[in-house]
Amino acid sequence: MRQQRTGGARQAVFAPVDGGARVHAVVRRIGDAIDLGLLADGEQLPGETELAGQLGVSTVTLREALMALRQQGLVVTRRGRGGGSFVSSPETPDQERLKDRLRGWSTEELRDLGDHWAALSGTAGYLAAERTEDHDLEQLRRTVAELSRVPDAPTRGRLYGRFHVELAAAAQSARLTREQVALQTEVGALLCLVLGDDEYREEVADRHRDVISAVQDGAHTSARELAERCVRDTTARLIALRLAR
Repeated sequence: MRQQRTGGARQAVFAPVDGGARVHAVVRRIGDAIDLGLLADGEQLPGETELAGQLGVSTVTLREALMALRQQGLVVTRRGRGGGSFVSSPETPDQERLKDRLRGWSTEELRDLGDHWAALSGTAGYLAAERTEDHDLEQLRRTVAELSRVPDAPTRGRLYGRFHVELAAAAQSARLTREQVALQTEVGALLCLVLGDDEYREEVADRHRDVISAVQDGAHTSARELAERCVRDTTARLIALRLAR
């Protein structure tokens, strides 16, 4: 069983969903959180009344969403004492579900999201270079080292997203960190679609190492530009993949 995450990640997962197709929005929010590892395998979800309140939907809508998640194998429900709804995390995200999710984005929406992501990561890099001590970069280094080792694209995608969340944390900005966590619930699950290639995985790892070096050297402008460039390149690859479908 994976370790349950706490703090900003959980707050982003259980924040109210947008209006419109509420059932679909809840399914997507929880499904992506499971794919990202923000909800741990075997973790019990809040009770129906509490969860519906957190997400800002009716209990009827929530029950329909939980039914859809059960059909996808992402949630199991147990009855009786100690029962409830529990996360059932697959070994890998369902590729067809992710491809369908990507098709739901227009190229303009992906470009806009990339601009927002680049702004967040660039600012985080700049501030981290001002505020962070060398020993505070150890978690970023471990994440990059792990990214260089793991063989599967889904884990690579989670580590890529984790790096940018940790960069915001290194900037000592709680708001930036929350924004990065929230953004990863939107785009993070899609990253595995472009990280299956070993050559690109190493390119990403090298870019992340360059960001760390700039932060360590206090090179504010370089740290910002390198973080932005990394995000923009990945966004361009997602857009190319979207146009090919």
